[in-house]
Amino acid sequence: MGRDMQQYQSQAKQLYLIEKGVCYLVLCEAVFPKKLAFAYLEDLQAEFHEQYGKRVPTVSRPYSFIEFDTYIQKTKKSYIDSRARRNLGSINTELQDVQRIMVANIEEVLQRGEALSALDSKASNLSSLSKKYRSDAKYLNTRSTYAKLAAGGVFFIMLIVYVRFWWL
Repeated sequence: MGRDMQQYQSQAKQLYLIEKGVCYLVLCEAVFPKKLAFAYLEDLQAEFHEQYGKRVPTVSRPYSFIEFDTYIQKTKKSYIDSRARRNLGSINTELQDVQRIMVANIEEVLQRGEALSALDSKASNLSSLSKKYRSDAKYLNTRSTYAKLAAGGVFFIMLIVYVRFWWL
């Protein structure tokens, strides 16, 4: 009997919630999902805090909030209802799908960021190469102009020499 009591106490410690000075405890069958039990406790905690949270420190007698039992019973029925369990499972599945989609989207954005970074690097390299091409083109144009002037000068000198020695 003592060993069973320790086991029950251990299980009970796993299914309680203390929030803002109030302890919320649920006892349920062993096959009842823990996530669902904690969701139930969180629902109760949120509603209780909303209705009575400011009055908790001023309470001096037991069962001061006995009227909250109607909400407890209504919520209990919705959590025991198998359709509610399926709906909660469906919601969890949808949340996991949304989480998977968000992770995929974040990974895609990161990959796009890497691609944009590489593109920026290539654009920077292209810009520096075009500046180098421009300066090389100016240099070659200057050399070409000098070569044309030199060729014109040689032609003109040859023409003067030809005229002077052959025509005279």
